[in-house]
Amino acid sequence: MADHPPGSADRAADTPSERRRSPDPRHACGRLLTAAPPRRAIRPLLLLVALVNLAWSLYQLPATRVVESRLCREHYRTHDPSALRPDGSVPEELCKVEAVQQRLGRIQGLGEMLWVAGDFFMTIPLVSLADHRGHHFVLCLNLVPRAVMLGWTFAVGYFDQALPVHAILVAPALSLLGGDCVFNSIVYGLVSELTDDHVLRATFFGYVNAVTSIFSLQLGPALASASMSALLWLPLWIGIFLLLLAVPAVSALRLPSRPQHHILHLDSDPETNDPSTPLIPPQNSPPRTSSSSSSDSESNTTRPALAARTTARLRALHRLLAAPSRNLALLLAVFLLAALASADTRLLPLYVSARYAWRLADVGYLLSAKAGWNFVWLSLVVPWALRWRRKRRRVSAGYHCQAEDVVVGDADTDTDAEADAENVVLARACLAVSVLGALAIALAPSVAALLPALLLYALGIALPMFTYSLLRSPSMGVVADAPGGPGSHLFSLVMLVRTVGSLLGAALMPSLWVAGLGLGGAALGLPFMASAACYAFAWVLVARIEV
Repeated sequence: MADHPPGSADRAADTPSERRRSPDPRHACGRLLTAAPPRRAIRPLLLLVALVNLAWSLYQLPATRVVESRLCREHYRTHDPSALRPDGSVPEELCKVEAVQQRLGRIQGLGEMLWVAGDFFMTIPLVSLADHRGHHFVLCLNLVPRAVMLGWTFAVGYFDQALPVHAILVAPALSLLGGDCVFNSIVYGLVSELTDDHVLRATFFGYVNAVTSIFSLQLGPALASASMSALLWLPLWIGIFLLLLAVPAVSALRLPSRPQHHILHLDSDPETNDPSTPLIPPQNSPPRTSSSSSSDSESNTTRPALAARTTARLRALHRLLAAPSRNLALLLAVFLLAALASADTRLLPLYVSARYAWRLADVGYLLSAKAGWNFVWLSLVVPWALRWRRKRRRVSAGYHCQAEDVVVGDADTDTDAEADAENVVLARACLAVSVLGALAIALAPSVAALLPALLLYALGIALPMFTYSLLRSPSMGVVADAPGGPGSHLFSLVMLVRTVGSLLGAALMPSLWVAGLGLGGAALGLPFMASAACYAFAWVLVARIEV
């Protein structure tokens, strides 16, 4: 007993679910003391997400314009040399012909597939590498292919006599060093461990999505449009500079250099398996016990090889997929369909440009208006509504909060079920407005009709706040797992499922886009009609989740 801090025997005797639901004031005080650190710990993560997404959004429009310009020059050089300017360029307005746009859609679709495929196959090895070398190393490694893609796009556009246009597809293959799946697996996994409070956790997920939206869909396109008007290559250089700034941002993350060393030991001490233990510990936390310290020392000296960690993670995912609960299977299918449906956003600039004859630089400002709405919705409106609903429930149940932002444990055994039921209802609402918004975009006859359609579609962006929160639900059957068990790998599995959906979307959406170009008119909205069908199917699946 001398090796354990006071109260450790009591904590070991309780089950994780009992500890979370216990009304014991000691547990409530523990929650109050750890309420501040999660809010501080989320800030450097949000900064990193902002820099990475802003840099990545600066790549999209210039890359599209570089490829379109190259294809356009080739087309008119063959079919109408008189359209060429003295410097060999072609006015952008002449590049909206079907032949050019079809080739552009195919190249973009192939590049997206290469990026997603490499990211998919390397997710498990790289997440295992994060366990072996630390999250800092893998997050920095993740910046390399993004920087190379920015630089390579400049090379393909500037050295047009030396490099063929299809050379643009070389850079996406570097996603073998990590892409969105690896990055999001780490970020969302860390965010989910910051708190057990379902409202605060959903708020944190909303913050991540809001930052992603404001920087990748608002500031990014606006900055890209403004800088492209001055110089086509300027957004690419700015993006590389932002990725360089992301390196010290990664270093500022309060993460352990060797996270979860016990990941291979399924029979570790119950105290270390406590799922309520935050991944990012609060400041001035008490020192660990001597037994834990000796265990860590032994783990450091006998740490398994990377191959063993990768094999163990694959086995854990296999166990998770071999016999998933009904709710988990339904939720994974929802993630798949949502990722497939969201692939239409990659085609939105092409859709607006081709259907309404807008320049790509002008499209960026329209997307910025949509992203601004996303940010307000995710960071202000939805979190406020969630807090308001919880206060109403507590008042009606006779509970009183002494401070607005106090984070406490579940007050009774019904809280988890109520939170899960609320998440299901709100997820269905998000999917419903996504269906309506996608159909409205597909059928919008003009830009005046497109703008409210985009705002309606954006209301559904809050879906991840509730689906990710459902992952931590006891109804999924994996929440209380030990760190080495299937539950600890759930976010990696979700990112893999989403990547499969993105792969399917990267193949399906460009095909529908090319078919729509051949038909013309309202058929240009075929990708968004397909998205509406996917969201509708996902709505049916969410409705079948039982909590």
